[in-house]
Amino acid sequence: MLVVDDEADLVASYERLLRRHGYRVIAEDSRQGGIAVIEREPLVLVISDLRLPDGDGLDVVRAARRAPTPIPAIVVTGFGTAASRQAALAAGACAYLAKPFATANFTAVVQQAVGRSVPE
Repeated sequence: MLVVDDEADLVASYERLLRRHGYRVIAEDSRQGGIAVIEREPLVLVISDLRLPDGDGLDVVRAARRAPTPIPAIVVTGFGTAASRQAALAAGACAYLAKPFATANFTAVVQQAVGRSVPE
C-alpha cells in the first residue's frame, strides 16, 4: 500500500493504522516519488493527498489507474470542494476524503477499496 502525503504527522498516523491492520506501507512525500513507487512496486492501494509540493496528487491517481494491473486510489485533502471531489473521481479515484475525517471512516473506505474486511 502506498501513502503519498507531505504532512509527516499524517503519514505516521496512516502508517500506524494500516500496519496494525496487516498492510505493508510505503510512504512518499511527493508526486514524483509516488509515481516512481507505482512504476516499480506491486500495490493493492494508493492513498494520495490532493496537493503535493511538486504538483497535483491527481497525477498519482492517474498513474495508479494506468498501471499494468490498475490500482485503486483514494484521494485525501484538507481543501475539500465539490469541484476537487469531481476532479478526483474523474481522474479515477475510487474514494475522496476531506480532512479531518474519523479513523473509522478512513478504515471503511480502505476496506471497500481493497475489497476485504479490515479488522477493528
